[in-house]
Amino acid sequence: MKENKSNIIIIVVAVLLSFVSGTVGSYLVITNVPSITKKVVENVSKSEYTENSIADSVDKVKNAVVVVMSYKNNMQISTGTGFVYKKDGDTSYIMTNNHVIESADKVQLILEDGSTIEASIVGGETYSDIAVLTSKSEKLNTVIEIGDSSQSRVGDTVFTVGSPMGEEYRGTVTKGTLSGKDRLVAVSFSGTTSDYYMKVLQTDAAINPGNSGGPLLNINGEVIGVNSLKLVKDEIEGMGFAIPIEDALNYAETLENGDTVERPYIGIGMLDITDQYYLWQNGITVPNNITQGVAILSVELGSPAQSANIQKGDIIIKINDTDISSVAEFRYELYKYNAKDTINITYIRDGKEHTTKVTLASQ
Repeated sequence: MKENKSNIIIIVVAVLLSFVSGTVGSYLVITNVPSITKKVVENVSKSEYTENSIADSVDKVKNAVVVVMSYKNNMQISTGTGFVYKKDGDTSYIMTNNHVIESADKVQLILEDGSTIEASIVGGETYSDIAVLTSKSEKLNTVIEIGDSSQSRVGDTVFTVGSPMGEEYRGTVTKGTLSGKDRLVAVSFSGTTSDYYMKVLQTDAAINPGNSGGPLLNINGEVIGVNSLKLVKDEIEGMGFAIPIEDALNYAETLENGDTVERPYIGIGMLDITDQYYLWQNGITVPNNITQGVAILSVELGSPAQSANIQKGDIIIKINDTDISSVAEFRYELYKYNAKDTINITYIRDGKEHTTKVTLASQ
């Protein structure tokens, strides 16, 4: 009997302990749910914030990006962006677009902190749209890290740092996507017809007047391109373009050495065959069955073209095996070659197709 009473007491105590521990446990869980939930939410939010933020990358590059102010006869003629891509001793090298400093006789740089320093023009080149400046200011301490555009993938996050609309908005950051690679974009230097094709990176990151010459950067803050062009049409938005950094550096190295970028010379004046009015003015008739090519307006004396018997009125339709449809495409294909290279030119004369060899010269 005593044994049964002991068992009953043990069972009762166990039940009471279970009840008390369950009640206390429930109370602790209930009272701590808000704080636990808060911490979980905070950690998730922080993780998402960190993954989506480029703030650290912006901090890496912002002091290397400058506003480029160009002057002629003490009158400001243009504003753009540049970045320090190299330092040699106390000399900082700044890259920008050629069209930003073209015709300038003085250049000043405005830094992230608002201070202004002097810069010297080393050189620039029209077709590459790359220019190099130097400065010995001690304030230029940050050099941008060089990336590799060939390793970038369409869909990668990219961003720019620049001065759209001038000094007031210096340090503006815009973020977007690498929308395309190896795009051929027609460039006009005269403001009318297309003069040249450039192979560029395409992005939907906002690029506005004043961003020219600034860096296009990957998510790690490495420069993969130099902002150069914006496709400006009322019906098109979100199409900006940048020169791949590898091409830009090749041109910059030539300019740093005090050399000019050598382009092959053939010695002809040209028109697109679609420019009917100007062809008529110059007495040139294009056969009805010819739908692409460039018309020869003039041939310079002593030029490679004259040596190859190319004449006014000829219609060039091929360089080697590549079809030619415009003056811009002709230059793009021609500039793949070097002086002293020999190329085949296919042309139409009097309705018949001819091919001649042309040995290119230096400009």
